[in-house]
Amino acid sequence: MCPSHRKARGAFFTPTELCDHVVAWAVRGCDDAVLEPSCGEAAFLLSAGRRLRALGCEGSFRLHGVELHAESAAVARSALHAQGMSADIEVGDFFLRDPRPVYDAVIGNPPYVRYQDFAGEARARSREAALRAGVHLTRLASSWAAFTVHAALFLKPGGRLGLVLPAELLTVNYAADVRRFLMQRFARVQLTLFDERVFPGVQEEVVLLLAEGDGPTDHCEFRQVADLASLVDADGSPRTWKPARPEGKWTPSLVPAAALEVTAALVDKGGFSELESWGDTTLGMVTGNNGYFALSSQRVAELGLAASDVIRLSPPGSRHLRGLGLRRADWEALAEAGQATFLFRPVEPSEAALRYIEHGEQLGVPAAYKCRMRTPWWRVPLSPLADLFVTYMNADTPRLCANGARVHHLNSVHGLVFAPALRRLGVAELPLASLNSATLLGAEAVGRAYGGGMLKLEPREADRLPVPTPSTLEGAATALHRVRRRVAALLAERRVLDAVAVVDEVLLRRYLELSEPQTQALRSAHQELRARRVERGAGAR
Repeated sequence: MCPSHRKARGAFFTPTELCDHVVAWAVRGCDDAVLEPSCGEAAFLLSAGRRLRALGCEGSFRLHGVELHAESAAVARSALHAQGMSADIEVGDFFLRDPRPVYDAVIGNPPYVRYQDFAGEARARSREAALRAGVHLTRLASSWAAFTVHAALFLKPGGRLGLVLPAELLTVNYAADVRRFLMQRFARVQLTLFDERVFPGVQEEVVLLLAEGDGPTDHCEFRQVADLASLVDADGSPRTWKPARPEGKWTPSLVPAAALEVTAALVDKGGFSELESWGDTTLGMVTGNNGYFALSSQRVAELGLAASDVIRLSPPGSRHLRGLGLRRADWEALAEAGQATFLFRPVEPSEAALRYIEHGEQLGVPAAYKCRMRTPWWRVPLSPLADLFVTYMNADTPRLCANGARVHHLNSVHGLVFAPALRRLGVAELPLASLNSATLLGAEAVGRAYGGGMLKLEPREADRLPVPTPSTLEGAATALHRVRRRVAALLAERRVLDAVAVVDEVLLRRYLELSEPQTQALRSAHQELRARRVERGAGAR
């Protein structure tokens, strides 16, 4: 099968070493009934046959497979036959197979098809299959999520599930119910992560899931290895980690234990809380065509637009939001430099605005999806005026930037609207105080690595960002004020970590009384997770 066909089907065939490792754990006796769903060319079934022979088993093995594509099923049968083995391989849609709990082990590498390509009847069948287990999947779910849940339903009580899954299991919001299901269904959930990519030529990072017994459990076990060769030789016991909520992201499991203890203590003692305790995180405005709607001051003048035809705007992107605040003078400098600092949004269009609307229609702007969905097409829905901007895509770390210019923003950044009683304190102190190692570490844990090593922070993830509490900022405000200019200067020079070190000394060491080893544990953990993200991003390019 050519690579493009494999990608379209989500079929990335599994290295023998990985199959053998999963099978050695899952297949334990000659009477074991083994199922490989979406078996492809039978990589796991071949490994299971070798395992049973090594155990001294004789006669017919209880090996079963399901494969959607007849061509692959035929190749699988031939491969097994060549090794003197046989298996019952059914050609058909795994999601249509009745989940009878008759197998001791279910093993495999589920197809990975992203939601954009996973649609129609196939998606509907997968969601119905997951619902049998009470798992509700959104339309953003990729194919592996329903597959994992459905596969578990084929296990006998006490059975073993061994799957190679995308590392999205740990991080994406749509997998929340899958994470909850695994901890409810199994008594033991083990996960192995790899420093290097397992599938040559494939960008997706994977995690090895080994789950067994009858749940529930309140914790997971994690092991980190360098590569496939390190699987067998992995030293020591896996690290145990207990999520605050089973459905919450499991990314914090990657944080070293010493740093986890420090962050837990900061929360328990009232020093830190989540960003949502300060107010509401909001999405920015979606225009449907930034090139048409976002205008420079020069373009506004050329078009002859009235003041009532436009509103002041933070330009698209977030490169200008890397300091402590966007002041009116900063915004005026951006306008002078030709940045798009206005949004075309007339309420009652002037004559000039009517001409520009007609020009947009000639360009086909109303055909854009977001424009088609609103009436009139040229009136962009307003988002609440933010007190702070929260950067969305970040090469280093998310920034909280005060909206001193009182301008609106597009969906290239998020907005934070403070609770009224916290507005003055939050605007004055939170952007500065959030530049600390505990918040930076938290950002790596709650966010998601994206293409090129960028750290992506969705609104719900931003809500989980650990930041100092209002009482902490009230107590530390005077000391923080003394270092504000120094931190601002370091940020202007792009010396972010130096700025963080200054804030750490004031906030974490002096005010919250963390020891130097505790503070260093946070810094080291942040550096470790950030390096992992950047390295994975470099491998994806």
